[in-house]
Amino acid sequence: MTSVTSAFSSPLPAASKTSRWRTPAGVLTILAVLLIALMLLSASSGALHIPLSALPSLPFGAEGADEALWRSVLIDVRLPRVLFAALAGAALALSGAAMQALFRNPLAEPGLIGISAGGALGAVGAIVLGGGSFMVLAPAAFIGSLIATVAAYHLGRRYPGMAGLLLAGVAINAICGALVGLFTYLADDNQLRSLTFWNMGSLAGASWLLLAGLAPWTIIIGALITRDWRAMNALLLGEREALHLGFPLKALRRRLIVLTALLVGPLVAATGSIGFVGLVVPHLVRLALGADHRWLLPTAIVAGAIALTLADWLARIAVIPAELPIGIVTSLVGGPFFLWLLAQRRH
Repeated sequence: MTSVTSAFSSPLPAASKTSRWRTPAGVLTILAVLLIALMLLSASSGALHIPLSALPSLPFGAEGADEALWRSVLIDVRLPRVLFAALAGAALALSGAAMQALFRNPLAEPGLIGISAGGALGAVGAIVLGGGSFMVLAPAAFIGSLIATVAAYHLGRRYPGMAGLLLAGVAINAICGALVGLFTYLADDNQLRSLTFWNMGSLAGASWLLLAGLAPWTIIIGALITRDWRAMNALLLGEREALHLGFPLKALRRRLIVLTALLVGPLVAATGSIGFVGLVVPHLVRLALGADHRWLLPTAIVAGAIALTLADWLARIAVIPAELPIGIVTSLVGGPFFLWLLAQRRH
């Protein structure tokens, strides 16, 4: 019992014998530095190039006409967008890691089991029926995510293993996709244009006001999810073993499902459909560090922020002066990786 219990409360023993930078703490530190460097690069790149050397001084004032233009672009456009990309990526990766732990399957993620599709349905329905205000979109997306998550969970648990859950996710995705298509058919020209770009995913709506509303919410919900890392570790041993260790599984399932829907729903309303981050990032972190959620969850948060910041940077510089929808970029990278993942699991 001593060895089992220590697995839920102490660092990985093997990591302490390796190089300092190959420990989970070292990897997390390296990723944090990489995230900061990538955020600076993203803030300086785009249709208007801002020299990296000018970035530190611009928030405190501008001397010439060029500096004034750079400052305006940086403060009003780039900085909130970069921060929002990091925030959304971190939340998507954390939700994916939580879902994979809860369902004990590395292929589970909010998009695969219908959470994102439910949120998309709620948001699209709100656009067509109730207007495009974020105060309408966010609750509608949360309700859609929550309904889809509960439906997938209850339908999937009727079957052994994860096949039932994945099949339920496929069905929910199909139903939500059909209803989104119906709303698209009923939309007028202005709504149709909004829906088209929303479905492809975009961070163009990022602003300080949006960050002020979503950042505290996301941080609080994310902190509540990461508190359950010991229970997630226990689930790796099996549901019966987790119960014997004293973890209340029913309460844990309900809590993680609601928290994940609370985390993903408002983000889906703000960003549109962004797939594969919640699937790919936790899996890569698990391959690098193992399955100890004490390190998996915070590392997935930082790695998710890196992934979406990188995708947003690529989307903005690939076809200057226009930009690609970020959902296309993440799908172009995540799709091939998902196929590779399926091929690996076959063996």
